[in-house]
Amino acid sequence: MSNLRVLFLGDVVGEPGRKALSKHLKEIKAREEIDFVYANGENAAGGRGITPKIAIEMLRAGVAVITLGDHVWDQAEIIPHFETEPRLLRPINFPPGTPGRGSVVLDCGDTRVAVLNVQGRTFMHSFAENPFLAAQQETKRLREEENATVILVDFHAEATSEKIAMGWHLDGIASLVAGTHTHVATADERILPNGTAFICDVGMCGPVDSVLGRRWQPIVQRFLTGMPARFPVASGPVALNGVLADIDSLTGRATAIRRFRHEIP
Repeated sequence: MSNLRVLFLGDVVGEPGRKALSKHLKEIKAREEIDFVYANGENAAGGRGITPKIAIEMLRAGVAVITLGDHVWDQAEIIPHFETEPRLLRPINFPPGTPGRGSVVLDCGDTRVAVLNVQGRTFMHSFAENPFLAAQQETKRLREEENATVILVDFHAEATSEKIAMGWHLDGIASLVAGTHTHVATADERILPNGTAFICDVGMCGPVDSVLGRRWQPIVQRFLTGMPARFPVASGPVALNGVLADIDSLTGRATAIRRFRHEIP
């Protein structure tokens, strides 16, 4: 296998996102000739966190690795599941002693593929360690100790400046640096000078007629009145958003990147 085609799907939001993923991923993989899929699942359980049942469901649907983010602990039952499922990742730069792990290496044909989950700090939880140092140390370990040729990074962060900086920081080290968390796909996909594919945010997998996957009506009311309100997951048409990257499996350098969107009425 000289070329590896990777699909990274953005934050899966609630039941609509999960159902669309389970129903359509197999046909998408066949149509796009995809070799490896990973997805962010931190909003999969009612929009907040993930449960063991949902994690198993996503893996059975064809997702090879699930990354998470700042909502990782919202469903307490997920905590012991990290001990038995190495393909479920939390950000690697969480404090020492935190349950779970931040990276995993899998064999895809003859290629050793690593997935690394990192969380930003700008406008995010302050308890996370420095993401730039953590990413630098772990990518080095993945190359040298795990013999990973392809390294795929989910940088779960708020600020576009922090995400762009991470892309440059890992250029020539990671194969793909793709952002999650904002749920809105950006139009800045490119291959950086040293061969790393980059995009600020891949968007979300969830309801189209929504505000970041939630019903828009109570959110508008919150903006109008300032009064607290519940924000349930929206319904209606769903879109699966992500990014497709072609990577040379011998060098780990990206050769192509494009945004991905699959709409379901």
